[in-house]
Amino acid sequence: MDRADAELLFTNESLSLLESLPPYRASDNVVRAVSALRDQGVSPELTRVVLRQRRLRAQAKAKFGDFAARMLFTENGLQQATRLDVAAHHAARFRALGDITVGDLGCGIGGDALALAGLGIRVVAIDRDESTAAVATYNLAPFDSVSVEHGDVENVDLSRFDALWFDPARRSNDKRLSNPADWSPSLDWVFDVATTIPSGIKLSPAIAHELLPHGVEAQWVEDSGDTVECVVWTGALARPHVARSALILGKEPAELTSPETDAEVTTGEVSAYVYDPSGAVIRAQLLGTLARQLGANTIASSIAYLSSDELVRTPFAQSFKVLETLPLDVRAITQYCRDAGIGNLEIKKRGVDIDPAAFRTKLKLKGSASATLILTRAGDGRIAIVAERIR
Repeated sequence: MDRADAELLFTNESLSLLESLPPYRASDNVVRAVSALRDQGVSPELTRVVLRQRRLRAQAKAKFGDFAARMLFTENGLQQATRLDVAAHHAARFRALGDITVGDLGCGIGGDALALAGLGIRVVAIDRDESTAAVATYNLAPFDSVSVEHGDVENVDLSRFDALWFDPARRSNDKRLSNPADWSPSLDWVFDVATTIPSGIKLSPAIAHELLPHGVEAQWVEDSGDTVECVVWTGALARPHVARSALILGKEPAELTSPETDAEVTTGEVSAYVYDPSGAVIRAQLLGTLARQLGANTIASSIAYLSSDELVRTPFAQSFKVLETLPLDVRAITQYCRDAGIGNLEIKKRGVDIDPAAFRTKLKLKGSASATLILTRAGDGRIAIVAERIR
């Protein structure tokens, strides 16, 4: 959001107009909505700004729930913002340190500061983009324990903070920045500061392990089936003897931890059950830890599917009962599905270059039975595993 749009948005006319509009729906006719506001005498510029915020509020509901209806957003800020339930997990870590002041350096639209303030933690939220800082100020206004500042976090006096939260900006002008040196603040600077002040650092779940410093806790988080982040915890925020962690959030959170990476697994045959591990487990390089818990092996080198003779229920993987193992051949699979009356087929793949949607079309499925088809490699070949998902 540029300065001109921000100045338009933060006016009584704009905010009142925004609150008067019905919630955005994907089926809304945009042309009709624009025409309706223009017929009321609303300027083209204000119409554009207000309708954008209405759309962003609708998109933000997936991350912020009912809070989204009273918040403001920037496009990039919403894309990078932490889901509220995940932010609550972050805040709980800080709350365990007691009566502290947290510096949220690179606060964006204020999602994590919102969760911290919700637990009564004092927060100073800082962002170098003036418009983003203004949005954060609006979003955090209900909390007396939060102040927002506009400034370059690399020039901030850090001595006033007991702990720090970082979410380095990884986008610029709608482009994703792949080089950590280009992030704001840069990753090297963040890691350097984090050695002296207890810190939580939110990173992409795809972050390369070789970029992570030694002596920290790196935690990959899965929420609603999505691996959403890797958080590096340092100092008093890191747990002793935990170097890697995979956390599955939900009604009953579950966590797999290890004092080191543990990705080595013995390769073996496809047995009675197959497991598709959580993305957080795979990203955290804890496949070996999970395999030992399950008494399982991989079915091919460098393929993350696990298999065991006996079912072990786990929150860290989707489980399947093997019905049949077939060659990865359209004719063989088509014949099996026809004989079994399978008309509803979930297709999963790993390690093979196949478009599941196109592959399903070739099968010409008919029938009322359901199954899961796992297309993958085993040994030196490609196979298709027909399975029943275990709920």
